[in-house]
Amino acid sequence: MNTIRTASVCSKPRQLSIRDIATAAEVSHSTVSRALQHSPLVKRETAEKIQHIAEEMGYRASAIARGLATNHTSTIGVVVTTIADPFVAEIIGGIEETANDHGYSVFLANSNADSEREIKVVHSFEERRVDGIVVTSSRVGALYTPMLSRMHIPIVLINNQHPGEFVHSVMIANLEASRDATRHLIALGHKRIAYLGDQYGYQSDSERFAGYREALAEAGLPFQPEMVVHGDGKSEGGMRAVEKLLALPQLPTAVFCYNDMSALGVLRRLQLAGLEVPRDVSVVGFDDLFLAQFCHPPLTTVRQPKRRMGQLAMETLLSLLAGAESEENITVPGELIVRESTAPPREDR
Repeated sequence: MNTIRTASVCSKPRQLSIRDIATAAEVSHSTVSRALQHSPLVKRETAEKIQHIAEEMGYRASAIARGLATNHTSTIGVVVTTIADPFVAEIIGGIEETANDHGYSVFLANSNADSEREIKVVHSFEERRVDGIVVTSSRVGALYTPMLSRMHIPIVLINNQHPGEFVHSVMIANLEASRDATRHLIALGHKRIAYLGDQYGYQSDSERFAGYREALAEAGLPFQPEMVVHGDGKSEGGMRAVEKLLALPQLPTAVFCYNDMSALGVLRRLQLAGLEVPRDVSVVGFDDLFLAQFCHPPLTTVRQPKRRMGQLAMETLLSLLAGAESEENITVPGELIVRESTAPPREDR
């Protein structure tokens, strides 16, 4: 019986190596390596010949091999809660823009807002030998401090959600921004202002709630515990949380929400209840997501400079990688964006 042998159509072609170029150029392996790294130890004519041969053969240096040799991979790991969160998209854009401008590539991974998974993702980045790590909305925060001396990888947090200080972070000025948002409602004449917070007790929620309380106090308005409800940071949670406000004997005339996603749920539920925004109830969000300007009515909210925060985090990381001094805790101001979801309360309310 004749045996027919066929080459596998899926076989992977052998990758060109430095040794292949050395054979073609009739020089040593070390000479090729130096020439491709533009070492002054190789004569100009020889280096140009080697580089020309490498280009003709289609040689591409292995980033992994180069990283092992130089202990520098030109990669950054970025941990986000979820790529489905519209809030993180602009932050990632700012990180990538600055990283690419300085010759770095970005690896992205989800933590799913889970503290244990966040730590696992950071360790996986360490194993990949990334040069630095950025973590958005960290659930473990200050716990990174003891890890830094062991990992020897700089880490920068954006909007750290864990109480306590971390070595390097970029944060929105939550208290001041939420105070301004509440002051806006008070200036319109609202006296029964509800706060829809986040049920998980994150640092950002605590600070935004504190700003809300400060604005009420400075205006001489009483704090009413029944006007405080909690969602989960998502639109569905906002819909469920506002149910408790709808059940009150006297409705609030305005609701200040922890974030825009919660505010979108509030808008939807109020409309389903036959209430008109802002005629019956004014609504304010926080974040200024891209879709906030396109909902009905367009949402008054606090704008976080998300792209700039990503840029600042990456700039901080680059300074640390260069061994330079860098500001430890960077705080950026929010900006109140007034749209059509807020107005003075009805005279009969």
